[in-house]
Amino acid sequence: MNAETIPALVIGGGPAGLMAAEELARAGHPVVVAEAKPTVARKFLMAGKSGLNLTRVETDFTRHYSADWIAEIVRDFGPDQVQDFARSLRIALFTGSTGRVFPVGMKASPMLRAWIARLSGMGVDLRTRWRWTGFEGEALTFDTPQGPARIAPLVTVLALGGASWPRLGSDAAWVPWLAAKGVEIAPFRPANMGLIIDWSPHMAPHLGQPVKGAALIAGDRTSRGEFVLSARGIEGGGVYAIAAAVRDGVPLALDLLPDLSIDEAATRLARLPARESLSNRLRKALRLDPVKLALLNEWGRPLPSDALALARRIKTLPVRHAGPRALTEAISSAGGITRTALSDTLELTALPGTFAAGEMLDWEAPTGGYLLTACLATGRQAGRAAARRLATA
Repeated sequence: MNAETIPALVIGGGPAGLMAAEELARAGHPVVVAEAKPTVARKFLMAGKSGLNLTRVETDFTRHYSADWIAEIVRDFGPDQVQDFARSLRIALFTGSTGRVFPVGMKASPMLRAWIARLSGMGVDLRTRWRWTGFEGEALTFDTPQGPARIAPLVTVLALGGASWPRLGSDAAWVPWLAAKGVEIAPFRPANMGLIIDWSPHMAPHLGQPVKGAALIAGDRTSRGEFVLSARGIEGGGVYAIAAAVRDGVPLALDLLPDLSIDEAATRLARLPARESLSNRLRKALRLDPVKLALLNEWGRPLPSDALALARRIKTLPVRHAGPRALTEAISSAGGITRTALSDTLELTALPGTFAAGEMLDWEAPTGGYLLTACLATGRQAGRAAARRLATA
């Protein structure tokens, strides 16, 4: 079977892959995008179901990235550029009180439809149900609706995602094929994941409830974000912000009164008569709601009677958990192609002419627009570098 010879191939139809394809097409090169699923950008659409958080406006955006080299790429294509990109697709945006940027319509699908239409107008050949199956000599092999296929591109951009949410396409099936070619790949680990907790029966009435006005503390990291008590543990943005540190072994504590000092809390408790029950003192003096009271009873017993000791317990409540949720259940993954396996232009040093972008690379960041911004930024970097290589071929 002869291989189809093409100038540029992008494998993976998520945000990183589509951005790489746009950069190649904008430079005047014919591009084929091979996507394993029946439709592109499934994880992007899933993330947008509760409101598509494109990026975030803040003073030091790049401090949230685990890898300095990814932060450097994001500095070239950060929140301002992501917003300009969305507006170029005629997507109106607004910025929330926390700096998070959303489409006015909140959904991902209008932006994706506009993007696909623009790519089609630029001549990008989008092939769905094309699953990459590895290498055969200099060619890349695929399972397609028409049967096995081989492609021999001049340049390739890999944007296959990490190892989270495999049902949406990020299954890390590519790892052994690249490893066999000498590409160094760090093991995948869950990122932006919930924590497993074996709740006591008394917690049953509170499961499904949000925890507001509290702070999660892991070492030198503090998260004031809201989180939810689920049947399997705790999850949500507040947890994801400190999840990497907890995954790596840092103890986790909960501050139920982050706006009060220990001394202030103790003073308020001491003002109430000793004849008051402990639950009444906590409710009246500190206004702890039923969910916070339940968490204090779950992780704080036996509760000290001394006001100062009790205040300390409330402010540094140890969270007893059984570790992170499984990688397949995580919002994103850490690990992937290492920095040492890449040039400054995201070209694989073991595979000249092949570039990589997105969650395939070894980096992580919390949710809140940071993940998507870096996927777009690295896709742009890889696509531009691939276009330059084609121009000099």
